Amino acid sequence: MNTTPDTADTTSDATPHEPLSAPAPTIWPALQAQDAPALIAFLVDTVGFLRTAVYQDGGRVAHAQLDWPEGGGVMLGSYDPQSATAACGVPGTAGAYVVTDRVDDLYERLRVAGVKITTEIEDKPYGSREFGIQDPEGNRWSFGTYRGEPRPGRGR
Repeated sequence: MNTTPDTADTTSDATPHEPLSAPAPTIWPALQAQDAPALIAFLVDTVGFLRTAVYQDGGRVAHAQLDWPEGGGVMLGSYDPQSATAACGVPGTAGAYVVTDRVDDLYERLRVAGVKITTEIEDKPYGSREFGIQDPEGNRWSFGTYRGEPRPGRGR
């Protein structure tokens, strides 16, 4: 398989609010898409992910890494029915929670852009402020301020 980047753009589009020394992610949500280039464009241009790497193989996206400016990221590629049961399911079946300190700004920007809002923004009883959307493939994304609970015996 010949996998080469589709452009020389394989580095992060760093933003001023990106953490200076965030630990490297060790868990990567993975999904497949019927139209991976369109999903990548939506997640980068509309939602705000950073296009870190995209590798093409014969006109399909073999692998893409999109980083979230505040830490973490997702991996995705073109739908391959032969591998749909390996690391990820069929298109439109994924869900992810994305932490952001700018939840109200993001909500308003996505609402104005006409993104399908599945859960209106609200304060949750566990201390988070969050909302949900559906991407063009049907995947569900939640964005909120909840960073999880500290690990037992450790602080944040």
